[in-house]
Amino acid sequence: MPIYNYGSINIDHVYRVPHLVLPGETLSSYHYQQVLGGKGANQSIALARAGSEVLHIGRYNAVDQALVQTLIDAGVSAQHLETVNEPSGHAIIQVDDQAENSIILYAGANHSFTATDLATSLQAAQAGDWLLLQNECSCTQEMIDLASARGLKIAFNPAPMNAAVKDLPLEKLSLLFVNQVEVCQLLGLPVEPLPTLEELAALLQARWPNTLVVITLGSKGAASVQQGQLEFVPALPVKAVDTTGAGDTFIGYFLHARMQGQSLRAALERAGKASALCVQRVGASSSIPTAAEVDAF
Repeated sequence: MPIYNYGSINIDHVYRVPHLVLPGETLSSYHYQQVLGGKGANQSIALARAGSEVLHIGRYNAVDQALVQTLIDAGVSAQHLETVNEPSGHAIIQVDDQAENSIILYAGANHSFTATDLATSLQAAQAGDWLLLQNECSCTQEMIDLASARGLKIAFNPAPMNAAVKDLPLEKLSLLFVNQVEVCQLLGLPVEPLPTLEELAALLQARWPNTLVVITLGSKGAASVQQGQLEFVPALPVKAVDTTGAGDTFIGYFLHARMQGQSLRAALERAGKASALCVQRVGASSSIPTAAEVDAF
């Protein structure tokens, strides 16, 4: 079964710094790397390396073809990739010595899609196919509505979170990926103190009773909530050097496992192992492990 990913393609400019730069501070970076990124591209690579057939719907500027080739080399179909005259989306990423990151994002070509473009890209999709999307491309609501009308199963990662996400037809989702802060924002809850998972499970059941919600908890692990049932898997104890791309790795591996019929717990464990490998490497797309590496781990 193929999975369509309507996702961002970014060029990441990654700077290693002793600490995240402060307001008014000029800080020297001791390492610089330019790599393919974007939550959409990262998640497509994670899906492909996990073993899925991925058709990525995305746009970029032709000058960045060499970096976008990373997507194709990972096994992602280029059938729905397009070049445009606008600059590619890009991100300025700081990664500090504690493996924390800070990101400035520019949408670029990712925001060049219209509703008409999206209809064309899903022409061959069949009812029951999966669509994955994030919040880094234009026409998010139109894509959700279109995919739902065609009978696709929809997985959504609403990052970067903004106020408009609350107005999206989230009841049409089969699967919602959020971190602990994002789920609080969606539910209108304070983030300090953070609610317990049991409290979140009850609220999510009331709000979206038919949607599987997966909550990533960083170094604590991850949990799923479906029809009020809570499943929690702790994170593996590893030394993180760069957390960039860990959430995208988790999403790709979790979704692939579920598409293969694995249980929620097995999918959480598999995705957790992949993320644990990812955070031990520097970079975003370059740090995403292969299925063989996860098997060995």
